[in-house]
Amino acid sequence: MNVRGAILMDLDSVKVLYKQNENKRIPPASLTKIMTMYLVFDAIKAKKISLDTKVKISRKAACTGGSSMHLKKGDIVTVKQLLYGMAVASGNDACVAIAEHMAGSEKKFVRLMNEKARRLKMNHTVFKTCNGLPAKGQYTTANDMLALSRNYIMTHPECLTYHNTKQYAYRDYVLRNKNPLLGRYQGADGLKTGWTRASGYNIVSTVRRGGTRLLAVILGANTDTIRAKELKKLMDAGFAVKSHKIAKISKAL
Repeated sequence: MNVRGAILMDLDSVKVLYKQNENKRIPPASLTKIMTMYLVFDAIKAKKISLDTKVKISRKAACTGGSSMHLKKGDIVTVKQLLYGMAVASGNDACVAIAEHMAGSEKKFVRLMNEKARRLKMNHTVFKTCNGLPAKGQYTTANDMLALSRNYIMTHPECLTYHNTKQYAYRDYVLRNKNPLLGRYQGADGLKTGWTRASGYNIVSTVRRGGTRLLAVILGANTDTIRAKELKKLMDAGFAVKSHKIAKISKAL
C-alpha cells in the first residue's frame, strides 16, 4: 500500500487481516482526538460530567490554531457541543476547552491521556498535546491506534453517533466531517482523520456490514486522495476475504 503504516482488523473475530509497518512511529495528528474523546466519555460514564455540563471558553482555547469549531473567549458551550466540534470539525479549540474543564490545564489532561495509553498497552505512543497539534516527541503507531480505537468503540459505542455525523452547525458556521467514506461507502460510520506536515494524511475508519465490523488504520499517505483510495481498497479487500471471494488481502492490494 502507498502509505507509511497500516493495519486492518475484523472486530468481531478480533483477527488482524492485514498489516504493514504497523509499529512504525508516526505523529498522530488529529487521531489524538480519539483519546481526548475517550476520556470525555469515560468521565460521562463515571458521572463526573454530563453531555449538558456547561464549559466556559478560555482565551487559550479560543486562540488555539489549526482546525477549529470557531469558539470565542467567554462562550458557554455544552460538553455535547464540544464532542461534535471535536468529531466533526476536528476542533483543536474544543479539545483545549474540554481539557481545561476536566483537568484544570491541557498539561494535566495530557498526563491523563498518557496514563490511559499505558493501560491500553499503547507502548509506542506518547501524547504531548490534547489535539494532535505538532509537538516534539509526540508519536504513535498503526498498531497502537488500532488498540485505542477498538477499545474506544467497544467501551463507548455511542461515540459513533458523533463520528458519523457529516456536518454540524455552530453559530453561523457549518462544520463538515472530512472522513472520505461517510455517505460514500456502504456501512461506513466513523472514525477520525488527521493531518500534519510531519505525519502526512492519517485516518482511522470503521465500517459495519451485516454481522461484520472492520476497523482500519492508515498512517502517512502523501495526499488526502491517496488516503481515501488506499482506505477503500483495504476495506474492499477485507470484506472480500470475509466473504471468501479472495484468500489473502495482499493479493488485492
